[in-house]
Amino acid sequence: MTKLNKYLFAFAALLIVNIGFSQEKINPIIKGYGGIIDAPFAVEKPDTKLEYKIVIDIATGDADPKAVMYSLENVARLLNLHAMGGVPAKNMKVVLAIHGQAIWSTLDNDTYRAKYGVDNPHIPLFKELEGAGVKLFACSQSILGRDIDHTKLAPGIKVATSMLSTLTTYQLKGYAALKF
Repeated sequence: MTKLNKYLFAFAALLIVNIGFSQEKINPIIKGYGGIIDAPFAVEKPDTKLEYKIVIDIATGDADPKAVMYSLENVARLLNLHAMGGVPAKNMKVVLAIHGQAIWSTLDNDTYRAKYGVDNPHIPLFKELEGAGVKLFACSQSILGRDIDHTKLAPGIKVATSMLSTLTTYQLKGYAALKF
């Protein structure tokens, strides 16, 4: 093998590896969040005929108030992954039960800014999730336990009796429960 052929072979190998590892993320439903990588080789895929009913326990907050919480970003990923798998948006019924340390993400922008000194990065995501039909519930027990004014929640956030009652009610209605 000549020196030129060795270089060409090495270049071709690097190009193939680079193409394989440089997949661009896509966002079929939630455009600004939850980017996913297309998986055309997957053999286990969502059933496009099912109605996906999912209630999600969102409890964990993140340390950086400037960043969207991983748990909420993961909700966007869930919707994007099912869309990539061919599930129609009308077949996705998703409910969030937000409580614990995650409750701080539900504050309106002025209240969040007063607490953390930055705009609430979750509000644009909440808007996209609500636009996709996701029901967003804040636990009143977490709100009351932290002395949060229930009138100071982000647009689209509704108050539930509790995370516990939301989870049990939706599970009894046939919703699969996830915890992020």
